[in-house]
Amino acid sequence: MRILRCLKRTPGIGIFSHNKSLIQLKAYIDSDWATCPKTRKSITGFSVYLGESLISWKSKKQQTISRSSSEVEYRALPATTCEIQWITYLLHYLHIQHQQPALLYCDNQVAIQIAHNQVFHE
Repeated sequence: MRILRCLKRTPGIGIFSHNKSLIQLKAYIDSDWATCPKTRKSITGFSVYLGESLISWKSKKQQTISRSSSEVEYRALPATTCEIQWITYLLHYLHIQHQQPALLYCDNQVAIQIAHNQVFHE
């Protein structure tokens, strides 16, 4: 929504995109475990790129207290996936075609292994 508001306010500026850049969504996730000294809640951040252009980002304190850094990173995955899904719907609505699947980068190996396992996790 921030991008659309910005484009509405300044219609002559637009979003810069290289003509040789692939139209592919990429998201990067990172979390900081128990960052807040008062509440011990973690902070999660993500950034989403369309090709080489940054189009969405967010940094937010998580609602729950996590027991490990892996749990913090794993909780960040669904939030970022929802953002990617929303952007995918928006691109479809704007008739922007992208063939490649969205890429989601996470630096925590345990969170990646949990996400790959199809068994229910508490």
